[in-house]
Amino acid sequence: MTDVGALSPSTQDYLKAIWSLGEWDPSAVTVTALAERLGLRTSTTSDGLRKLADLGFVEHAPYGAIVLTDTGTAHALAMVRRHRLIETYLERELGYTWDEVHDEAERLEHAVSEVFLDRIDALLGHPDRDPHGDAIPSATGLPQPQEAVVLSSLALGSTARVVRISDSSPERLRRLADAAIRPDAVVTLGAHGEVSVGQERHVLGDGDADSIWVIPQA
Repeated sequence: MTDVGALSPSTQDYLKAIWSLGEWDPSAVTVTALAERLGLRTSTTSDGLRKLADLGFVEHAPYGAIVLTDTGTAHALAMVRRHRLIETYLERELGYTWDEVHDEAERLEHAVSEVFLDRIDALLGHPDRDPHGDAIPSATGLPQPQEAVVLSSLALGSTARVVRISDSSPERLRRLADAAIRPDAVVTLGAHGEVSVGQERHVLGDGDADSIWVIPQA
């Protein structure tokens, strides 16, 4: 199988985006969602998918689901591993904040070698989650999905442990960090968008509760 580093940056981006879109919600993997994630026009994205299909990386019928083949999945996971290890390295070792690491990792992930990545992995102690709580694939296997749900799906008064926060909005990450809402924080959902973290109460912004993934506590 071709090493992922030999693929074009565009192909790498497509594969990583497809896998990431379906990581928590397989129904989210649509041409429209993929185009939005990549910042491309829908027509351009459709052309890109046809090229991926010709390479044997995806299966996609017109208006149908986008499905990664085994080879496509392996390449996608390799890119996800690169991205999330770099994010973790930037935060732990270089002092980046968690709202800064995504864009920086997007630039660096296409350039690093597997040797460099393995050195980062060893230096960090082989982490299994990135700063946002997303699982870091190992060098040999798939990440184990957690039985998590979005905070907005819980009943008022529910208490839950945060396991993952979407990194799609740096502004949201800064806001949640100010409220001490990070992976492993224990939160209680109140009325009118209010959430308690310990003795502190905070009002969530629009969309915040849909971007926070939690495991309900008994």
